[in-house]
Amino acid sequence: MNTSIQGGTSVSAIMSLVFGILSWLGLPFFGAIIAIVCGHVARGEIQRAPPGAIQGDGLALAGLILGYLHLVFFVFAASLLLTVFGGFAWLAAHLS
Repeated sequence: MNTSIQGGTSVSAIMSLVFGILSWLGLPFFGAIIAIVCGHVARGEIQRAPPGAIQGDGLALAGLILGYLHLVFFVFAASLLLTVFGGFAWLAAHLS
């Protein structure tokens, strides 16, 4: 499989950025996971290649940042929802 396109940009880096953006726009959680995996794959691929052979380290880094930020936000929102609704459930159970 060819891992680079014209100009030597890593396909994994492009995928990382695309899924990092999609995680915020319409593919929550799963988009972030894919962005993180592709970002780490791309950065490893770029570091193992001869200097200048493959571009896209910035794209991969941006995808990683977007993916990790989305996961942090997702975990925070999920814990907040569980805390709020768990509190309501406890209150309802003890008031009735």
